[in-house]
Amino acid sequence: MDTLSRDSNSGSGGILPVAGLIAAAGALILAIVALVQLNKVKATVASQADEIAKIATIENEVRSSAAKSESDLKNLRDGIQTALNQVGTEMVSLRAQVAKVEEDMKKKPAPAAAKGGAAAAPTGVRNADGTYTIAAGDTLAKVAKKFGVSLDSILAENPGIEPSRLRVGQKVRLPGR
Repeated sequence: MDTLSRDSNSGSGGILPVAGLIAAAGALILAIVALVQLNKVKATVASQADEIAKIATIENEVRSSAAKSESDLKNLRDGIQTALNQVGTEMVSLRAQVAKVEEDMKKKPAPAAAKGGAAAAPTGVRNADGTYTIAAGDTLAKVAKKFGVSLDSILAENPGIEPSRLRVGQKVRLPGR
């Protein structure tokens, strides 16, 4: 039996070292492949690190811009509020001035009577005698348009009138009366 177990040991003794070598070679190949893959991953991470740094920089710029925008908006709101407060103050002042002018107008005596004791004719309206009393800003063309008559007919009713020399309070005869 001794011979038999020695023979069987010697036959299997040659396969085990070969199998060990094959296993070791496979492990070495796997280690090399793993090392290559690890280097690829490191390269990818390194290239992405630059991009991540850029993203962080952009994020900081956006935060800075947002803070500046908020500050600008606050300043704008404050400026608008200040301007509106000033407008309100001016409006109150103007109302007071208008009220004073209105009060003064109520206290003002009636206009003096024209020559001969008759009251002065109001301006801008047709008078009972068929005349029109020129108001500020009137032209003969405006008067003609206001009463639906032609400029020529007004000039015919008022010979010698100078259209360029009209005075407030001047009477002009209107046609058709």
